[in-house]
Amino acid sequence: MSSFVVVVDLEIGADALAAFLPLMRQNAAASLRDEPGCRQFDVCSDTAAPAAILLYEVYCDEAAFTAHLASAHYRAFDTATKHMIRSKAVRKMLRSQ
Repeated sequence: MSSFVVVVDLEIGADALAAFLPLMRQNAAASLRDEPGCRQFDVCSDTAAPAAILLYEVYCDEAAFTAHLASAHYRAFDTATKHMIRSKAVRKMLRSQ
């Protein structure tokens, strides 16, 4: 069985980090709770650079990730945090098991 993996590297403005992290954690929790295709959603901070955030998301397939992007909780999160993000790089991968 394969999984669809999304890895997101974010750089958050230092002045926005305290506001960003709770919103990010809420989005991750809602994804796991409300999206049947979301298998894992980790929010990681760089120990040497706390404003560098890495997201590791695992979905059952690409359609589940597309549904995530269309979800109300993601759209609200995206709107609320768009101005906090200095840079964003997204990688989409397949994981074979």
